[in-house]
Amino acid sequence: MRYVVGDIQGCFDELQALLDRVGFQPGRDCLYSVGDLVARGPKSLEVLRLFMSLEGSAKMVLGNHDLHLLAVLCGFHKAKKGDQLEAVLAAPERNAIVDYLRRQPLALWLEAPGVLVTHAGLPPHWGIADCLTASTEVEAALQGPDWQQMLEAMYGNEPNSWSPGLQGQDRLRYIINALTRMRFCYPDGALELKCKSSPQEGLKAGLRPWYQFHPQLPFQLAFGHWAALNGQLSRSDIKALDTGCVWGNKLTLWCLETGELLQQAALS
Repeated sequence: MRYVVGDIQGCFDELQALLDRVGFQPGRDCLYSVGDLVARGPKSLEVLRLFMSLEGSAKMVLGNHDLHLLAVLCGFHKAKKGDQLEAVLAAPERNAIVDYLRRQPLALWLEAPGVLVTHAGLPPHWGIADCLTASTEVEAALQGPDWQQMLEAMYGNEPNSWSPGLQGQDRLRYIINALTRMRFCYPDGALELKCKSSPQEGLKAGLRPWYQFHPQLPFQLAFGHWAALNGQLSRSDIKALDTGCVWGNKLTLWCLETGELLQQAALS
């Protein structure tokens, strides 16, 4: 069986409870994460260790918190207020964690039934080929000789509009923001990266959720990042899997073969 899990954010016990419930077996089953393995929950290191140990049977896309952890581990930024990353920063396998995160993509395409996995969604004006190509560009930069320079330069909200002519760090920054930070867009499709409210509140401010820019997709899309949605999205083609476990709500697991959604309430 293949399972896609929402934002874990260090909620290791809840993840383990879900995996136990479905009888997850490495080698037979595969677990895919929509990103944000780490940050606000109490056991980010345990989550990282699990994914690293199951690398053939557990895959992830990078979320904004995972990328920020990379920057923190490299000394470019400090941990955010509320992050619980002390154990990760002191871990003996710190360098191995850096190497692991550097090898992860921003988007995954899962054949049959055809599911695109990203952390934040699919930007306006992009199709699946645009998304996968953009992810490949960031992967190459993360694994290239100037990867630390890219991490330093990824912070900021500009440019907020996509153009195929974007180059260098501006191009990489847009791709990272679009695939890991996006929730709302302006009416012209430009990214608005500050509002974290519900879709209803965003609409009152003249913003549109990113998914409203897409007609029915010819594939399924799984994303996380937006806890305020609480998994509630009235579209059969898009699965919102961030159900705010780290905020005291639930962790959600989606089985691709059966379509079943399983949830584990926060344990602390």
